[in-house]
Amino acid sequence: MYAKRSLIRRTTALAATAAAALVLAACGGTPGNASGHGGGHEASASAAPSGTAPGSGANNAADTAFAQGMVPHHRQALEMARLAATRADSAEVKALAGEIEKAQDPEIRTLSGWLASWGEQVPAAEGGGHAGHSMSGMMTGEEMDRLSKASGKAFDTAFLQLMVEHHEGAVAMARTEQTDGRYQPAKDMAAAIIGSQSAEITRMNGLLGKN
Repeated sequence: MYAKRSLIRRTTALAATAAAALVLAACGGTPGNASGHGGGHEASASAAPSGTAPGSGANNAADTAFAQGMVPHHRQALEMARLAATRADSAEVKALAGEIEKAQDPEIRTLSGWLASWGEQVPAAEGGGHAGHSMSGMMTGEEMDRLSKASGKAFDTAFLQLMVEHHEGAVAMARTEQTDGRYQPAKDMAAAIIGSQSAEITRMNGLLGKN
């Protein structure tokens, strides 16, 4: 009887030792890891860049700010450009306005699509493009109202002056995206905006006699 009890105690001790070894292995204590815990997914999650949208793996807060700022910025440019069709006197101003509309309308759709895919809010279209006019280069409601009431050569001059300022704001926003952004398609769009709108600024200044 004693031998049988001794055998049971030894078997129980061996089972406990084996269980303890399994627990230690599950904790994953690798050499150099003082705690032996959290060396896998937890460390990766904590190292994720601030502002990265869940599941995107590629965008950050600067990308979101760029898209959310550029959508209303572009909408206002379209509003200005569409006025030129009936109010501009210069054929060059009308042509320029058409090119601006052709370029920026698709960009609004692309930017809005990015925001939706990131789970971010797409700026509302309320206010006729005046919302957020404190952003770089944005016209106030009063400035837009004066432009909408101008016509002929007076419209041409006002349009060019305001659009130069508007483009300069967009270029500044795009430069910030290039510096701080992480989402490559947004950085590529920013580079395209810098190139195209800088060229249009030069062109508009030429029409204003500033070159």
